Amino acid sequence: MERIRNRKEAALLLADRLEKYRGEQGAVLAIPRGGVPVAAPIAKRLGMPLEVTLSKKIGHPSNSEFAIGSVSLESVTVDERAEVPAEYIEAEVERIRENLRQKYSLFMGDREHVTLKDRLVIIVDDGVATGKTLMATIELVKKEQPRKIVVAVPVASSSAYDKIDSMVDEVICLLVPPYFQAVGQFYEEFSQISDELVIKLLQEQESL
Repeated sequence: MERIRNRKEAALLLADRLEKYRGEQGAVLAIPRGGVPVAAPIAKRLGMPLEVTLSKKIGHPSNSEFAIGSVSLESVTVDERAEVPAEYIEAEVERIRENLRQKYSLFMGDREHVTLKDRLVIIVDDGVATGKTLMATIELVKKEQPRKIVVAVPVASSSAYDKIDSMVDEVICLLVPPYFQAVGQFYEEFSQISDELVIKLLQEQESL
């Protein structure tokens, strides 16, 4: 298989390979926005709750593009070698969390976060280029002590695949092409995903 038709086909192909987990106590975490249309059919097939996983990097005080850690609603990772004042970290964590809370509320409404401790957690995105977002998400999810972490993605660069494979229990990936420029080149149809579609898919899953 050289290319995937669209996110819907990717979801069905991944769901087939995740079938062995059907009925387990688990949760499907989608990285928004593109990961949600892939994750929703998987969660439905496996009978697991679906939610978005939101995280954002903490930038260095002298260069905001240089990541020294990452924040989710539940946890924080910080590179101890960064030697940045604790007050700066605390202030950034609170500022970033406020943005994440607003985004979570937009997508998930007033639903409570699913507790991941001792659960099987399946993290889903629509593709992985550098892997930085996914790796930060994995680190943050680990802090919640799940029983097992599985990453399910339609396509990944070989360098990102190797990094992610060393961090989790299992990676299920349909394509690991030798030449990789962008995720979109491996889809026949790769449209932008709106906030409205994300909200619709999450609401549909909740009502099942």
